[in-house]
Amino acid sequence: MKLISVFNNKGGVGKTTLTYHLACALAELGKKVLMLDLDPQCNLTIYGLDSESLHEIWQDEDGFIDDFNATRKKFEDSDFESFNRNHRTIHYILKPIEDGISEPKSLPRPIEVATNLDLIPGRLTLHMYENKIAERWAGLYRGEPLSIRTITQIRAIARRYASESKYDFIIVDTSPSLGALNKVIISTVDGFLVPCFPDMFSLYGIRNIGKSLLEWKKDFDTIYPLISKEKRNEFPERFVSFLGFTIYNAKKYSGRTPLNLAQAAYNYANDIPQTVRDYISSEVRQHLDDEMIDNPIGYQEVMHTHNTLPSMAQKYRVPIWKVPDVNNLEGTDKNTIIGNQAIYKATKDAYKVFTEDLLRRINRLNTNPEV
Repeated sequence: MKLISVFNNKGGVGKTTLTYHLACALAELGKKVLMLDLDPQCNLTIYGLDSESLHEIWQDEDGFIDDFNATRKKFEDSDFESFNRNHRTIHYILKPIEDGISEPKSLPRPIEVATNLDLIPGRLTLHMYENKIAERWAGLYRGEPLSIRTITQIRAIARRYASESKYDFIIVDTSPSLGALNKVIISTVDGFLVPCFPDMFSLYGIRNIGKSLLEWKKDFDTIYPLISKEKRNEFPERFVSFLGFTIYNAKKYSGRTPLNLAQAAYNYANDIPQTVRDYISSEVRQHLDDEMIDNPIGYQEVMHTHNTLPSMAQKYRVPIWKVPDVNNLEGTDKNTIIGNQAIYKATKDAYKVFTEDLLRRINRLNTNPEV
């Protein structure tokens, strides 16, 4: 199993749209995939679950989010086991560690989104777990078991799901923050990629990510020698690897520049590889060759804007290329979608090329002995 995140310090770059379609493309390539929504905004969740069903899950969990142990005691063992095995959010699963109590023996059942594709939904209350990470961080330097479990629990949950259900990939969606929660997520996944809009903000986003990675790696490098080998095993074998960037959701200007971008956008896009070299430490990108650093993942395949296509994908909870095949298209959407179905369906090949290029980069994590 590989644990992967799509991350950018800049919002509005299509991060969740890319995360969802990457997961769908992997699933259609025959990989078994689980999506974890760790962005409190829960946009990835809405791709896989209607709002009424999500509200019902949240409502059922409310008592556990307030006080897991006290609410657990109101259930008979068999009733709790049934409740716990049903669809639950990622915060519910993290809550026992947040409260410092024992975890249930079984994991909740993921939501089946499509063939080979499952989802653990998000919850707006995740800031509570982030607060607990910050509160317990100092305990890492003393090897406190609860502090270590708090920092490694997201990876541990992913590994348990992978072991039980044989997932090939677990894809994590995150907020644009550089706070404690994303520090833990990004530092303990196997790899991350950065979707960029070709503008100044994305360049500074890469700078901020690179600087944060240096600080985070120093923290973990300080912590590892202070804890026992057994406790060290709860962390990844190595610090996270940078898988590359992709230019995403940019307006297309055919023939204007080599990347079919407006000149100003092209100039910013041209600066991204050097910004990566300057700010993303070679230690976390040494598995990438020069060609992989110089070029977006998938080259131009998913580079240009989809206009309203992602909103239709989210509305009907299918990838863009499957929207024309939905049986219950609303009358206001149907004519427009059917009239442009070739455009919708062409995105399938584009995401396939993008995903295959990403897999090529991920495979180098397994073959490069230096990483």
